[in-house]
Amino acid sequence: MRNFLVAALILSSAAFGQSSANLQPERWTSEAANNWYAKQAWPVGSNFLPSNAINELEMWQAATFSPKRIDKELGWAQGIGMNTMRVFLQDQLWQQDQAGFKKRIDEFLGIAAKHQIKPIFVLFDSCWDPMPHLGKQHKPTPGVHNSGWVQSPGAKELADENDYPKLQQYVEGVVGAFANDDRILAWDIWNEPDNDNGGSYGKLDPANKKALVLALLPHVFAWARNAKATQPLTSGIWHEKPEEPSLSPMAKEQLELSDVISFHSYENAVAFEAEVKWLQRYNRPLICTEYMARPKDSTFETILPIAKKYKVAAINWGFVAGKSQTYLPWDSWQKPYVNGRVPEVWFHDVFRADGKPYRPSETEFIRKITE
Repeated sequence: MRNFLVAALILSSAAFGQSSANLQPERWTSEAANNWYAKQAWPVGSNFLPSNAINELEMWQAATFSPKRIDKELGWAQGIGMNTMRVFLQDQLWQQDQAGFKKRIDEFLGIAAKHQIKPIFVLFDSCWDPMPHLGKQHKPTPGVHNSGWVQSPGAKELADENDYPKLQQYVEGVVGAFANDDRILAWDIWNEPDNDNGGSYGKLDPANKKALVLALLPHVFAWARNAKATQPLTSGIWHEKPEEPSLSPMAKEQLELSDVISFHSYENAVAFEAEVKWLQRYNRPLICTEYMARPKDSTFETILPIAKKYKVAAINWGFVAGKSQTYLPWDSWQKPYVNGRVPEVWFHDVFRADGKPYRPSETEFIRKITE
């Protein structure tokens, strides 16, 4: 398998006009990563999508970008002690309007800084709809979790190496524009890169999706480093368990390429702490970029005390209940919550769209533990 990957990377390097020797600029040392993290306040926040957007495209496109709504919702975050947000970008936005996209990112960063929030920006994502399109987005599918979220790059772009130079221009353009911006906490290079969307859009993904992403991932890290990012780079492992005998090829690449180690955990406190201890072997800062699924006993009250104990950054999914409908569970794709069938316990999300907490005891707990 490894020989196949090396060959694929060498071939891809030729396509990108790079030599394989220059594939990966210098990764931060563990000492540099730990020195950087020691200067940060304990990062606590949410994955953020404004409640009036169904996906990343609707959040960022000029016609639907909502700075007033973003300002209001980030104010709620500041009010409970959150100081970071994980925010997804999308490559087609760069192709659509480079100058406008950069301007809106800058405006978002200004709003976030006003609320003392330093976001993590996500560049690529393998989850949900593999056929993204610019322009007007569809309405939420009734009763379905994240019914409009889109991948980046889409299936067509991922499967065609002729489109890779556009992806490179996007990464280098966005990261380069904000490479020295201290309002940004970090860059998340690729979210759940080997997610095959088995419960939703899996049949529409390329059959060799994992191999394509595995070959492309080191290049995306290299593009971000070539853009001279002064913020750390990461890509979070999401399905590996401490008890497993070996890492998947994708997780191995993610861990070897990342300046700081990030991971997802929707498990209970015991499993979360076990994963933290397992990842401490890498001697790098740890960022949990997704957690909190109430029915699985992954809650603020169970997870945040452990994260604080080990100084693990903690970013839950998600923030305000809105068009993403992530207060509904994952299985709503198979069993939509319609005709009055609403779960008594929310899956994700902290606030209702009007700013009232779903559980006031939770927001008070977050406020106290972040003091």
